[in-house]
Amino acid sequence: MSAERATDRVSLTESAGACSSRSGSESVGQHVALDVVMARAAGENFPVALRLLPRGLRDHLEAIYGYARLVDNLGDEFPGDRTVALDWVDSELDALFSGSPRHAVFRRLEPLIHSFGVQRRPFDELLAANRLDQHKTRYETREELMDYCALSANPVGHMVLAVFESATPERIVASDAVCSGLQILEHLQDVGEDARAGRVYLPAEDMARFGCSIEDLSAPEAGTGLRELVAYESRFARELADAGIPLVRSLKGYARLAISGFVAGGLAGLDAIEKAGFEVLGGVRRAGRSDLLRRFIPVYLGRRRRADRSRASS
Repeated sequence: MSAERATDRVSLTESAGACSSRSGSESVGQHVALDVVMARAAGENFPVALRLLPRGLRDHLEAIYGYARLVDNLGDEFPGDRTVALDWVDSELDALFSGSPRHAVFRRLEPLIHSFGVQRRPFDELLAANRLDQHKTRYETREELMDYCALSANPVGHMVLAVFESATPERIVASDAVCSGLQILEHLQDVGEDARAGRVYLPAEDMARFGCSIEDLSAPEAGTGLRELVAYESRFARELADAGIPLVRSLKGYARLAISGFVAGGLAGLDAIEKAGFEVLGGVRRAGRSDLLRRFIPVYLGRRRRADRSRASS
């Protein structure tokens, strides 16, 4: 990463923090009950392969995704002052790292902190991404969006590698690519929903390139320009997700099983969008279990499918 982009990322984080209002204190725990948070985390983030992991490892991963889901819930859906709600998360992190977690989601994180020495930074970065969402609604360039992904997605990968005691500089770089690709996939799946919420994650320069307007994102059906744009962004997300193949080859045991599930889920999701002709407004395009399985086997074996090799060379 260039020094300029690293500086931009710091600026994004500082900007997010600057918009935090610590005036007043509200109890928001009842809006993020543990069972609700974990149900949504399991439904949205957990590939089927993770059910094969030992209970202890699965508990740690569920705790990570529970935190990420909690922050997203408050940043996207809290009916009151969302800045105050995110401030509550900050205070709960203070309690967690002082050894006295209060809310159930944070109590589930305590064994992770103690067992693997996970630092506070990735939790703060995920929180910063949600703070940004409260005031930043457009991303001008792909590079700017990638800096957002570095806050909103990549920290999860860092914590997952820590759980499997597999974090190396090379693996972290590959994990960052995969996580950013998964984040872009999610943005593509949720184009219409995000637009209705007043957020556009498609880079403005790419939208201009394909003659796509903000109004196009709220249409009943994707037009030609939006489909071409989604195809373009999908190719980029696929390039990022492909970094998961050498990452998987470098892993063994349960780590290989789990990371294969994440990578396969991303590739299958991109396949579903492509199969739909890149039409992301007229219905939700997501992969089924059979699609995931077809992707999982070659990923676990550390191989790229012939169709992917042909796509990459074209």
